[in-house]
Amino acid sequence: MLYAILIGALAGFLAGKLMKGGGFGFLMNMILGIVGGAVGGWLFGVLGISFMDGIVGDLITGVIGAAVVLFVAGLLKK
Repeated sequence: MLYAILIGALAGFLAGKLMKGGGFGFLMNMILGIVGGAVGGWLFGVLGISFMDGIVGDLITGVIGAAVVLFVAGLLKK
């Protein structure tokens, strides 16, 4: 559980840096990153996509999931 929270928070931070406009701020990006990590894991599981095992694979999945969540949240923010 703590592992998922830490990876999700780091993924949210990185996704916020990658997204145009920087996302929603440090804390909100981290929270959305935790949600995005779960979304990314679910989405790639449904699609049957796997990057790598271990921390690097989890981080890649989390960053992509967090970027998707930040993108959708940005659309809803407007």
